Amino acid sequence: MNDVDQPVARSPRMEEFETEVDALRIRGGASKPEARLLLAGIVAAAAGIVLIAIGWYQASGTARIDEQNAYFFSCGLSGLALVILGGLVFVRYSLARYLRYWLIREIYESREQTDRTVAVLERIEAAIAAQSESVRQTT
Repeated sequence: MNDVDQPVARSPRMEEFETEVDALRIRGGASKPEARLLLAGIVAAAAGIVLIAIGWYQASGTARIDEQNAYFFSCGLSGLALVILGGLVFVRYSLARYLRYWLIREIYESREQTDRTVAVLERIEAAIAAQSESVRQTT
């Protein structure tokens, strides 16, 4: 196993990053409005499905086209709009949560990789300096 494969000790930059993240004064309740909107999206989609089912049930009970159209427009289209709106709200807040996690993870990994690169470059620099020193001593 060579020096590159060995784990790198935690760098001061990484410790500073973790300290900065811990120092952020994020209130624990800050995600509650987002969770409420996520739940509202689910409820709206479910209510839309119920409205569509009610409209279908009411329209199936009559043979008159004008009554069927009334149920279609009042319940069917309103239900469809609620399903679409609820789905969009759900997807928006689900994606926002995932993308925040992804961004934080990306920053963390980028800093870790930079620290590893700097450590390897410092070892290479030390090896070159030692090699040039030994060459100077032999000549």
